[in-house]
Amino acid sequence: MRRRYVARGVPGGYQIWDNKVRRWWGDLYELCPDDLLDELNGARDPDKVTALLKRYRAARR
Repeated sequence: MRRRYVARGVPGGYQIWDNKVRRWWGDLYELCPDDLLDELNGARDPDKVTALLKRYRAARR
């Protein structure tokens, strides 16, 4: 099965690519957001996704 969301290396870090709509999703991340990708491709619980996004945004500062 093909994953909808994948992390791709870009200059400066990683970005999440959405294979369904064929565009970037979210922000630029310095570290690969593995647990965020697992949640987006798995259960897609909005509360968990929001918490993970907040954690990764705080790590950038």
